[in-house]
Amino acid sequence: MGRLRLQSSIKAIEEEPEDCEATPSSKAALECMVNSEIGAVLAVMRRNVRWGGRYVSGDDQLEHSLIQSLKALRRQIFSWQHEWQSINPSLYLQPFLDVIRSDETGAPITGVALSSVYKILTLDLLDINTINIEDAMHSIVDAVTSCRFEVTDPASEEVVLTKILQVLLACMKSKASVMLSNQHVCTIVNTCFRVVHQAGTKGELLQRIARHTMHELVRCIFSHLPHVDNTERSLVKGGSSTKNETAGLDTDYSFNSKAENGSGTSEYDGQLSSGVFGTSSGLMSSVMDESIARTDNGKDAVPYDLHLMTEPYGVPCMVEIFHFLCSLLNVVEHTEMGLRANSITFDEDVPLFALGLINSAIELGGPSIRHHPRLLSLVQDELFRNLMQFGLSMSPLILSMVCSIVLNLYQHLRMELKLQLEAFFSCVVLRLAQSRFGASYQQQEVAMEALVDFCRQKTFMVEMYANLDCDITCGNVFEDLANLLSKSAFPVNCPLSSMHILALDGLIAVIQGMAERIGNGSVSEPTPVNLAEYTPFWMVKCENYGDPDHWVPFVRRRKYIKRRLMIGADHFNRDPKKGLEFLQGTHLLPEKLDPQSVACFFRYTAGLDKNLVGDFLGNHDEFCVQVLHEFAGTFDFQDMNLDTALRLFLETFRLPGESQKIQRVLEAFSERYYEQSPQILANKDAALLLSYSIIMLNTDQHNIQVKKKMTEEDFIRNNRHINGGNDLPREFLTELYYSICKNEIRTTPEQAAGFAEMTPSRWIDLLHKSKKTSPYIITDSRAYLDHDMFAIMSGPTIAAISVVFDHAEYEDVYQTCIDGFLAVAKISACHHLEDVLDDLVVSLCKFTTLLNPSSVEEPVLAFGDDAKARMATVTVFTIANRYGDFIRTGWRNILDCILRLHKLGLLPARVASDAADDSEMSSDPKPLTNNSSLSAAQMQSIGTPRRSSGLMGRFSQLLSLDTEEPRSQPTEQQLAAHQRTLQTIQKCHIDSIFTESKFLHADSLLQLARALIWAAGRPQKGNTSPEDEDTAVFCLELLIAITLNNRDRIGLLWQGVYEHIVNIVQSTVVACALVEKAVFGLLRICQRLLPYKENLADELLRSLQLVLKLDARVADQYCEQITQEVSRLVKANATLIRSPMGWRTIASLLSITARHPDASESGFEALSFIMADGAHLSPANFVLCVDAARQFAESRVGQTERSIHAVDLMAGSVACLVKWAQDAQEAMAEAEAAKLCQDIGDMWLRLVQGLRKVCLDQREEVRNHALLSLQMCLTGVDDIHLPLGLWPQCFEMVIFTMLDDLAEIAQGNPQTQKEYRNIEGTLVLALKLLTKVFLHLLHELSQLSSFCKLWRNVIGRMEKYMKLKVKRGEKLQELVPELLKNTLLVMKTKGVLIPSSTLGGDNVWEQTWLHVNKIFPSLQSEVFPNQDSGSNQGNSSEAAPSAQKE
Repeated sequence: MGRLRLQSSIKAIEEEPEDCEATPSSKAALECMVNSEIGAVLAVMRRNVRWGGRYVSGDDQLEHSLIQSLKALRRQIFSWQHEWQSINPSLYLQPFLDVIRSDETGAPITGVALSSVYKILTLDLLDINTINIEDAMHSIVDAVTSCRFEVTDPASEEVVLTKILQVLLACMKSKASVMLSNQHVCTIVNTCFRVVHQAGTKGELLQRIARHTMHELVRCIFSHLPHVDNTERSLVKGGSSTKNETAGLDTDYSFNSKAENGSGTSEYDGQLSSGVFGTSSGLMSSVMDESIARTDNGKDAVPYDLHLMTEPYGVPCMVEIFHFLCSLLNVVEHTEMGLRANSITFDEDVPLFALGLINSAIELGGPSIRHHPRLLSLVQDELFRNLMQFGLSMSPLILSMVCSIVLNLYQHLRMELKLQLEAFFSCVVLRLAQSRFGASYQQQEVAMEALVDFCRQKTFMVEMYANLDCDITCGNVFEDLANLLSKSAFPVNCPLSSMHILALDGLIAVIQGMAERIGNGSVSEPTPVNLAEYTPFWMVKCENYGDPDHWVPFVRRRKYIKRRLMIGADHFNRDPKKGLEFLQGTHLLPEKLDPQSVACFFRYTAGLDKNLVGDFLGNHDEFCVQVLHEFAGTFDFQDMNLDTALRLFLETFRLPGESQKIQRVLEAFSERYYEQSPQILANKDAALLLSYSIIMLNTDQHNIQVKKKMTEEDFIRNNRHINGGNDLPREFLTELYYSICKNEIRTTPEQAAGFAEMTPSRWIDLLHKSKKTSPYIITDSRAYLDHDMFAIMSGPTIAAISVVFDHAEYEDVYQTCIDGFLAVAKISACHHLEDVLDDLVVSLCKFTTLLNPSSVEEPVLAFGDDAKARMATVTVFTIANRYGDFIRTGWRNILDCILRLHKLGLLPARVASDAADDSEMSSDPKPLTNNSSLSAAQMQSIGTPRRSSGLMGRFSQLLSLDTEEPRSQPTEQQLAAHQRTLQTIQKCHIDSIFTESKFLHADSLLQLARALIWAAGRPQKGNTSPEDEDTAVFCLELLIAITLNNRDRIGLLWQGVYEHIVNIVQSTVVACALVEKAVFGLLRICQRLLPYKENLADELLRSLQLVLKLDARVADQYCEQITQEVSRLVKANATLIRSPMGWRTIASLLSITARHPDASESGFEALSFIMADGAHLSPANFVLCVDAARQFAESRVGQTERSIHAVDLMAGSVACLVKWAQDAQEAMAEAEAAKLCQDIGDMWLRLVQGLRKVCLDQREEVRNHALLSLQMCLTGVDDIHLPLGLWPQCFEMVIFTMLDDLAEIAQGNPQTQKEYRNIEGTLVLALKLLTKVFLHLLHELSQLSSFCKLWRNVIGRMEKYMKLKVKRGEKLQELVPELLKNTLLVMKTKGVLIPSSTLGGDNVWEQTWLHVNKIFPSLQSEVFPNQDSGSNQGNSSEAAPSAQKE
């Protein structure tokens, strides 16, 4: 207990050094503590007979020197005057160390002495300021590592070994540890390792403690690596900061591998029964003997000299320890570790232990390793070579540890390990993660877990792509890994397993990494690479590998080249000549082939047929020979064994079978090899002969047809005197012989055999290549290459996530898949990959179950119970709302889902109409989605009088009790399922797709509109099913909604929308909801868009002509509503309709209503709005409106008053003509004014013609009112200055025609007479109109050349009326003479009718009396009495005013 409390107080000191007074660190307390330790050791020694009975009374024998020194210390301890810091630690340590060193002491005594030293070390008595501290620390380490004691029982031996470990660890953790030398640190580790070995035969506890101590030591030593100077000496910096640096390491570190008892690989005999622990440092000697560590310049490393080893510790000891740990892995190098082993052929304990230590060293040394060439060289070569080997171990524990180490190395040192990482993924992960290479399920799982860990590193896949996939000399690791993850996530004919989920996690980690990078900038569409001219593709370099502006285009260019080379390889394999021509065409080979470029094509292009390459290289053609020599020149055989070099060379093509070809190939090889690695060879001929000899030996040893195999002596004898006349060293040839015997040189290399195994020769080649490979590109968190990467993996990824989603049964897996889908959508949208997004939408729509033909009795309930379908549905609509801009053909699938929800009655009741009614809803707002939190009680109160399409309707159906078919009350489960369905639909925000369509990109909007038209189906003549019609109506509603929401882009949509409505209108023969929606939708579009789109006004109004084409029955049914809409349109937009074409459409629509009993009221109201006071009359619509008003005037549908009102509107429009004429004369140029007057004349003529027709109306009031209005229109236009020539036309077409028509009616059959009541009154009015107009215009008419003819016609009409036989015709008989007389008098007064002697047809005087005398012979004498001219004149002047008055 006391010791524990002491420990805790020590920790308190470390944390708060200022509070020193109250701590036991004061001088007196320390003296007491050391004293108590001396007492403890003496007490244990006295219990032993040997020590307790030495002193005999009276004898001269003294006590043993060990006891004496302890007692002497006891005497001195309280008398020291100085502070402890200034006392030489050897004074109070030496007695204890002597006890530890002594081989006479037993285990208990040694144990207590070790405890005392441990206590002194942990009391912080020693630090770097203590006097003579260096010697003190060295003496502690020397004493403890050479501890000797007698073993009495196993338990006490284990206790002592435990305490040795405790003290050694305390030395390393002490503040004064920086004073230890490299030699001492190595000794401590070596001693500790020997205890680990020893513990194999001891108890479990000691084994665990020993291993734990070894771990702590390694952690403690390597934690100093970040703080050492970057020098050759690389010493740990001294000073008080050291404690702070290591304080954090004193944590619980669990070494979680299961340590097996015993370790069969150790040569250590384990005999410590003598209690002697040897002093020689086995680790040091073994490592120094080997000295095979290579520095980064490739030369053998020189062992550290002893002077450096005695300096304070730093990198030298870390190099030795790291090398030692790697050498522990070499112990098993000769054991079969491949996949072919059926069991764990080697005890996993030692490699697992060594790998754990290595992992700790890398975790703490981390990135600092790169600053120390020797350490880095160990990692690059020896460590990684062993990791590659142990990666294929059958033990999942070892594989897992290897993967952890590689992950740590990736984090800290990936810039220095580019090709090593490629090799690890190609030869280990990709082989093990697939069952086809013979890996067990456990191996596959561990490899997959490791891969997923890598994928979770945000930049891992990008860096693999940038550094390996975009490098022509490396494999496509990113592509292979992405394909592996996709394939591994696919459950093929089996249920979903943890492996599938694991692969999916990896895939989604990669995708989510891309999605996260999107927000960080640099998301731009990559510019296509174009090789305009030939540049040697193997020479492409980047100016700055650290600057994205340089390396991004560089890697894209390299990837393009690599892809082209692969295509070239494919062409080459089919026809070598065409393959080379193709590459010349793409500027990858020069127009005129040169040997170097072809050689580099063969050397660096994957996927070439090695047989064809071998044939080409072996060819005797001069160009082929040059290519062969250039090809050999691409190899680096520096410091390589001949057989290794030959293996590498022959791996790249198939050695031809003909001896001449073989000779040519070997000559080229030998020349290159001798040039780079002459070593003991005298000349290149020696290299050639020896190479030939090796090929023959290889054939001899590995060809089954050769029965008698060549012996070592035969081989040596065959190669005598080949080295410039001398023999090669026997050992050299022996080594070659056994290398070939054990490991065949494959002269027929496998063609693309998946992922190759890592052979020693390949490893050597990899190390050579790693010195020349382009620098490792570190990527940041921006999306530089994601577009290219995603394009590669999107298809398999969507497929994989979809299959897992399909097979999954748990919500957490569903959620993982959904996250993946959303990430894919985000990336597709941001990188403008519309096809990918469409594929995703298609995939997801299948999972909503909404597209499946409904075989379920209650699809709504089934949907509510299906979590997967609900999640998929929400996801589809989330994507549609978030990323709709980039959906194209996918809209069709989304609409299919919406239509299915509509058919099931699950959509909010007003999705479509609300989508468009944003402005009209303000007066009566309705919630878009129904409240989904209705209680069951509320639901049951809802009745179902009809099939409702709303969401509540579905509920009421479910919950109602139908009278004909009684249904049970819904269960709790059913209610819950419905509630879930409701909530799901609410989360979808389906309405937003349409209300927010104004923000969609143009392409997407167009596709959405097309999808709606497609979904509605083509209207069929005849009967369509109610369900189809319902769908068509719903689609049309949505189409109109998006049209109205996109008024600014109406030009984009209009054509398609209009054609769709035309199809509906033209194919409908009976009134139905669809045609109703089409017609009124069209009217609404026009109403809403006219104010905004003046340039489209004509087109919009022309579209209303469709209404005129409606089938008569259909038109009749909707006429009233159509008219109301047109009326509304006119009232709102009259000022915006400017073209005659637009008004023609409006007028036509209004005219039709004149004879419709229901619609005429609205139609007339609209017409009145236009014509009243000429408010909206214009030259563009005058004639059209007058014509429409005439039709209303003639219509018998309304009251007579309305017809009279219509006539008034016609008559009132004259004021507009007058006004226009005045404006023209004031404002316009003469020519323009004349033109307008001409137009006004035409309009006026049309107006009076219209009134003429109304004058023939059967209704007396209307007829007579029209006559009076006509008279007003004819006489009230003096201000217009109508062209003179217009009047004869007017008389002919209007007045005379009307008079003739009325006369005809008056003389008609009795039925006609009956229909036209009081016709004689009308005749009177008509005659009066004739004379008044004639007299009013007399001055103008008299100037006409045709006046005489006109006057004859007037007299003729009077004569005709005089002779009419009508009821109550007396009035007419009286009126005609009077009117004629008045007319003649006025003509006389005005000087128009004067006696004339002129003869001929145009003589007015003559013609007048010729005709008048036929009717009233007496009139001439009345008007011109011959006897008294003056009185006659007086009479006439009196008569004229009376005529005018009439």
